[in-house]
Amino acid sequence: MTRIHDMGGRFGHGPVEPGQPDDPVFAQDWHGRALAVTLAAGALGQWNIDMSRHARERLCPRDYVNFSYYEKWLAGLADLLVETGVLTRDDLRGEGDDAPHPLAARRLRAEAVAGVLARGGPADRPCPAEPAFIVGQAVRAMRPAANRLVDGGHTRLPAYAAGALGYVHRVHGCHVLPDSNAHGLGEAPEPLYSVRFRAGQLWAAPEHPDDEVFLDLWQSYLVPA
Repeated sequence: MTRIHDMGGRFGHGPVEPGQPDDPVFAQDWHGRALAVTLAAGALGQWNIDMSRHARERLCPRDYVNFSYYEKWLAGLADLLVETGVLTRDDLRGEGDDAPHPLAARRLRAEAVAGVLARGGPADRPCPAEPAFIVGQAVRAMRPAANRLVDGGHTRLPAYAAGALGYVHRVHGCHVLPDSNAHGLGEAPEPLYSVRFRAGQLWAAPEHPDDEVFLDLWQSYLVPA
């Protein structure tokens, strides 16, 4: 199953307009609040980063196209809050009760925010086995680009790379597999590789065919070439 978010290499979306050094961090005040409430809700520990990415990807295609960046964040967050039972639809409408929430003790306090942001969410893990590929080895990305564990599920293999020939540039060690983690199936760490592709391998009409694109891809996304 394809999803609207997998837009890499598509025509018709116009040029990327980079920001300027003196631009404000947030284009509108509510963008900062959207980030804050997303971080605060994530600190409750009811989902992981892969689940949150998948929630945004599952938005209705019409909404995904029309929503701005932070509107996508808030829409995905609303779905997660209801799906995990943290809030009800009545709560989101402002019609819930005012009883103390069972997760209130886990709230993210203002004085803890800087530390939480500084720590981030490392995804590297001990390797259960030696990597199957070495630096310089030719590999192909799996075709189709799909989650092999859950039909229509989350994956970090972009559709434009499916079936493309590349070369292992770096071995990053083992990292949490998003395809599993996004669906509550466990972290299932795998070796993660930086793979180098020629633009001419990825797209039919690249502006510069010999440009190189580097993708971080999990071992289960790759086969020997």
